[in-house]
Amino acid sequence: MTKAELFQEIIKKESFLCVGLDADLTKIPSHLLELEDPIFEFNKAIIEATSDLAVAYKPNIAFYECLGEKGWISLRKTLEIIPENCFTIADAKRGDIGNTSRYYAKTFFEQYEFDSITIAPYMGSDSVKPFLEFKDKWSILLALTSNEGAKDFQFISEKGEAVYKTVLRKSSEWGNSENMMYVVGATKAESLKEIREIIPNHFLLVPGVGAQGGSMEEVAKYGMNSSCGLLVNSSRGIIYADSGLDFAEAARLSAQKLQSSMSNELKKASII
Repeated sequence: MTKAELFQEIIKKESFLCVGLDADLTKIPSHLLELEDPIFEFNKAIIEATSDLAVAYKPNIAFYECLGEKGWISLRKTLEIIPENCFTIADAKRGDIGNTSRYYAKTFFEQYEFDSITIAPYMGSDSVKPFLEFKDKWSILLALTSNEGAKDFQFISEKGEAVYKTVLRKSSEWGNSENMMYVVGATKAESLKEIREIIPNHFLLVPGVGAQGGSMEEVAKYGMNSSCGLLVNSSRGIIYADSGLDFAEAARLSAQKLQSSMSNELKKASII
């Protein structure tokens, strides 16, 4: 999916919602466990309930690969039912020496046909560039994350600049705003203004709105650009909104609340 195509979906749906498909066998509704493939059935219900509200879906690969062959089958079946107009993200956080990264890219871009993959850029340019060689595919680099341990390294000052800013500045030379995005946690919304000074045109994948306390209004205020430039992810707040028979309806209601908020922010920014 190209940047222009993604932007058109954002305008059409008045949404920049990404739904995280973190399907956990210990958390999904118990009645699904009686089915042959409970992970797929759970994802299917969530997708059917939210696909008119979301522009992207993000399976966290850890929740699938831990189940071995069955998990990978569930993942492939899930990808097959995600509508073509929705952007898909392999939340795999890969990143290794060049030849290894090339095979990771082939796995997720060719075998599973994801539109994008999250990447840990710690090993530098040769660990990222192999992903950028694939046409109309996206590399989403971890920049400023919302977890507690983010402060261990990301805010360390290197030559007067926080490490996460150095990551943004240097890595932006490897690709462009048509094939590279960045992960920026919503709980660090106050940093978005400075981030936009470094990468004004790139899309940002923003986790942490809702369950982790991030503010949609703050994220939009500081992070939105002329092409929206945001994909705000919600996982637990949507997919585990309810654990009963009506879990999909509850997921839809949760997604609708976020989409409505996003629509308001898009209108405030005169994007729609």
